[in-house]
Amino acid sequence: MQKFHLHLVSDATGETVGHVARACLVQFDDVETEEHLWTMVRTEQHVHDLLKTVESIGGFVIYTLVNKENCKALEEGCAKLNVACISVLDPITAAFGAVLGTGHRAQPGRQHVMDAEYFSRIEAMQFALGHDDGQSTWDLDEADIILLGVSRTSKTPTSIYLANRGLKTANIPIVPGCPIPAELFEVERPLVVGLTKDPKRLVEIRRQRLKLLDQDENTDYVNLEMVAKEINEARRLYSKHDWPVINVSRKSIEETAATIIQLHTRRAETQD
Repeated sequence: MQKFHLHLVSDATGETVGHVARACLVQFDDVETEEHLWTMVRTEQHVHDLLKTVESIGGFVIYTLVNKENCKALEEGCAKLNVACISVLDPITAAFGAVLGTGHRAQPGRQHVMDAEYFSRIEAMQFALGHDDGQSTWDLDEADIILLGVSRTSKTPTSIYLANRGLKTANIPIVPGCPIPAELFEVERPLVVGLTKDPKRLVEIRRQRLKLLDQDENTDYVNLEMVAKEINEARRLYSKHDWPVINVSRKSIEETAATIIQLHTRRAETQD
């Protein structure tokens, strides 16, 4: 296992540089990193302070700074220490400038400005929380997306992720013996998506859940035959109403959400 220090330097929250670094690192096996996150780096003094740590422990520097003086100070400091220093934004920003034929504003944290998009995400988040697990079905038609699925098919985390992308998302559980809210069958505006999962994998996850809660495992909730029947009945419901289905067995929350966003976009295009 190869280990190294990774310095993530940002003039804002560090979310962008962190995502980029991790997306790249998953392509390498047998690598272990110790992350050092430097946020709100907006002065040369802050740059000099973090360079002291880089000098003492070494490593690799990735940054998202827009102020030219701070970029220069960081790059020159790393060069003196013989430490690799890579800008995440510069190549893409320069390419955009060439294509668009215009310059850009070197303003730190512009992606976090509280604009209409920001407030749209907040509204979507509030909607998702208020419509989690079958709550508040009276205004389901205000949703952009409605997720259906049996227990432990990642409905809630997927809803929250979609809400963070500005999509009002409700989720409704499919529980044996419990009727689906009648309001669901009256909606016209939302995209309804059915989530499903491999029965064996679902049983494993449910068993872990019961152990975590210190509950009895001798129940239909983790009986493979009953779980398979539960999933098949959910699939029949999806098929009856011609709702798209996503198997989340081997998908991350991000991958499931990306598929849902594609479905939502295509549906919107066909309705225009």
